[in-house]
Amino acid sequence: MTETPGVRLVRPSSRGRITIPVEFRKHLGISEDSDLQVTLSDGAVHIRPVQPIQADRGSAWVRELYDYFAPVREEAEARGYTEEEINGWIDEALAEVRRER
Repeated sequence: MTETPGVRLVRPSSRGRITIPVEFRKHLGISEDSDLQVTLSDGAVHIRPVQPIQADRGSAWVRELYDYFAPVREEAEARGYTEEEINGWIDEALAEVRRER
């Protein structure tokens, strides 16, 4: 089978570990110190590098909420929405709730 650019076949080890091809790691800036988000969605596993939230920038419940909505963010990104658009809509919704109070 001829592999297309951006597609590689890998096989999990007996412990379920997989190796991300070096060209993918280089392209995404993944190093051994990188944090990766792993999401199961529509029968596929998606892996992407993420920046950890600094301890001084939030609380445990904020991190839990952020992780809870990870699949929603991924779906929105897959549909072509930008983070700026999503954040704008969130800001509008918060402003509306605050006006109603």
